[in-house]
Amino acid sequence: MSVLVDHFDVFASGFWLTFQLCLLSAVGALLMGTLGAVMRISPVPPLRWVGTAYVTVFRNCPLTIVFFFAAFGLPSLGSNADFLKIPGLDSLFTRLGIDLPYFRFGIIALSLYTGAFVCEAIRSGINAVSPGQAEAARAIGLTFTQNLRFVVLPQAWKAAIVPLGSVIIAMIKNSALAGFFGVVGDLSNGAQNLTSALGEPIIPVFVGVSIGFLIMTAPLGLLLDRIERRRTVAR
Repeated sequence: MSVLVDHFDVFASGFWLTFQLCLLSAVGALLMGTLGAVMRISPVPPLRWVGTAYVTVFRNCPLTIVFFFAAFGLPSLGSNADFLKIPGLDSLFTRLGIDLPYFRFGIIALSLYTGAFVCEAIRSGINAVSPGQAEAARAIGLTFTQNLRFVVLPQAWKAAIVPLGSVIIAMIKNSALAGFFGVVGDLSNGAQNLTSALGEPIIPVFVGVSIGFLIMTAPLGLLLDRIERRRTVAR
């Protein structure tokens, strides 16, 4: 297990980059999922169709294919995902601002794919809200948007917090694919370099990678368990 000590800097930098990728992708997935859920319950039929099509495509398409189209399809369309070079944000997450776009492609792939599952989790939370709540909101003159913003979505988020946490944990584990599609320096890419270029034994290297992912997922899993126990006691 000396490989973990000898190459601690590789594991540490890979962990930090993977954490950034997961954090930005989680934000993107929550935004995409919330928008998709709103579209799916919209009174406007074309919006419902678009929301349903988005969920159907990305929920049933392998993540590998989504990564492939993001990493190789977007460049062929002339896009480098420059819209993610957000002023201020690219100084905090420096990989957003560099010319090599695969970090941004990884964010897009994970956000789009995970957003479909977030959408369904939030929609289940919306369905858990009593219909009387929405009817009362309409009775006092709230518009559809106001109804969602002030009445339905706050309660839906609360009801969907545990399923959403499980979706984010799955997204963190799915981020391991990013290193195979050009994201240089993350945990999976670092493992490839250590085993192929430096000839380090594969088992200790992947033990180190597993520890890195456990550091990100285990606390979130424990937090979700605590929330679920509190709800059980409250009921």
